[in-house]
Amino acid sequence: MSLVQYLKSKEFLRTIILVVAISLILVFGLLKWLDYHTKHDEKIEVPDLEMLSLEETELKLKESNLRFVVIDSASFNPKFPPKSVIEQNPLPGDFVKENRKIYLTLNPSDYRKVTIPNVLDQTKRQVVIQLKSLGFRIGKERYIKDLGRDVVRGLEIKGKKIEPGNRLPKNTVIDLVLGDGLIETDSTN
Repeated sequence: MSLVQYLKSKEFLRTIILVVAISLILVFGLLKWLDYHTKHDEKIEVPDLEMLSLEETELKLKESNLRFVVIDSASFNPKFPPKSVIEQNPLPGDFVKENRKIYLTLNPSDYRKVTIPNVLDQTKRQVVIQLKSLGFRIGKERYIKDLGRDVVRGLEIKGKKIEPGNRLPKNTVIDLVLGDGLIETDSTN
């Protein structure tokens, strides 16, 4: 039998119909299995976890058959309670499958500690820029008798001397002890 005769035969037609039918059954069966296996149309709304403690978060997610992973402790934010959730992914209101991981960013318990650099004998302008860039706040300025005008001769916190190399939390208010340039103030005016 030649190829042309075989293509015109009933046997070829039966084979084509059989292959198409088996393919359709396999595709339909695969789609049904995927729906079942991936739990299609079963979704859970992600709760809002912002400002909740880790313990409260764990209870809330267990109720919803969800899991969590702490991915980071961000920079301290005083608007949030310590060790509470600042951010989450997926966002609240999103829909996810059962047993999905929710990724959390927590608020640390306090500001991160930063080492005080050696800023002695530098100008006030340089020191203010350097300390602010590290996350400190500049407080009062106190002048002492010294040859260098506006040269930093010491650092204090609430009157207590601090040394370069000390570690302090970010956002700490640091007072500057500056030289007065030996300028005499005229008390008769």
